[in-house]
Amino acid sequence: MRIGFDAKRLFNNFTGLGNYSRTTVSMLIHHCGLEDLCLYTPKIKPCPATQPFMDCRNINVVTPPPYAIGSLWRTYNLGRQLHNDNIELFHGLSNELPTGLEKHGIRSVVTIHDVAFKTFTDMYHFHDRVIYDAKWRHACRCASRIIAISESTKRDIIRFYGTDESKIDVVYQPVDTLFYSSPDLLESRRLAATAIPGLPADFMLYVGSVNSRKNLMGIVMAMELLPSSLRIPLVVVGGGGYYKKKVREYISSRGLDDLFIFPPRVESNRELQSLYACARLFVYPSFYEGFGLPVVEAMLSGCPVLTSNVSSLPEAAGPHSLLASPNDIESIAECIEKGLADERLRESMIQNGRDYALRMFNPANISHQLVDVYNLAMEQ
Repeated sequence: MRIGFDAKRLFNNFTGLGNYSRTTVSMLIHHCGLEDLCLYTPKIKPCPATQPFMDCRNINVVTPPPYAIGSLWRTYNLGRQLHNDNIELFHGLSNELPTGLEKHGIRSVVTIHDVAFKTFTDMYHFHDRVIYDAKWRHACRCASRIIAISESTKRDIIRFYGTDESKIDVVYQPVDTLFYSSPDLLESRRLAATAIPGLPADFMLYVGSVNSRKNLMGIVMAMELLPSSLRIPLVVVGGGGYYKKKVREYISSRGLDDLFIFPPRVESNRELQSLYACARLFVYPSFYEGFGLPVVEAMLSGCPVLTSNVSSLPEAAGPHSLLASPNDIESIAECIEKGLADERLRESMIQNGRDYALRMFNPANISHQLVDVYNLAMEQ
């Protein structure tokens, strides 16, 4: 089977969708031995994360001809390109598919990550919401098979696009292979202190974009309710705009600056893993997630998790994490207190959480599930 992938995010995005694309293609080569894969991208941003895909002998990287406009080529001309390249199956890794695949007899799979633009409309401009909706709707209608990265996302696809349930396969999101190796605690402490000079011995951790959906304000307000003996700092790893500014202003207005650390950036997944490994508790009471990747990264790194009891987060966190209502500040505070004060519970969460993550999000299993979806698409 000759497979093509939409690799725009793989080569140009270095957060969620880009990480998913890179990890997925790498897993398929490593665990399933797939060869002669074609990655289609309108442009390439050279960097260490993308160079292995340029150098891999099993991968052909295809860009538009010099006279083409990349965005138009990716949407409207890629079908013809795929046909000329003898592609039998195309996987849209980031919520969308080019037009014309059916006309050229090319089977297709699309991964739908979330429909946040429908559930958190205030975070998206109207024009963007219209464009996203059109792309998602086209992909759900035209794909041979749809991959949802959680049961929660599957329910959202059915709810918003009326898609037949039998067309959707749930395949959980893969995590960067680094996180499956158990970190050495002494080395992690050294790396964490290098990444964030002056990092205290005891701290909690938040990882993710700082926006209204992720609910950092809920954590801040919950920390105000904690007894003074449990008020250890929260390290916030993630960029943000207006909402982050609003949260920081609230922190200052309440005299809480000493309880929050906003590092300028974390340079690598190795440094991020070290922060997870050293943190007393990972706190992530998001209102909505397609999957909740940081939750799984934390568990794999040996960090107990507190997250939300809504959306996909109970799936990602499993039965050994603390779940709070993201709308209930007291619930978040109670869970933080429990996660910090009960040492026996923490140790149980660390061991059982890692075991759950290794079992549920095993990269070899996920890779073979993807290939099963490809085979189903080819049979239809």
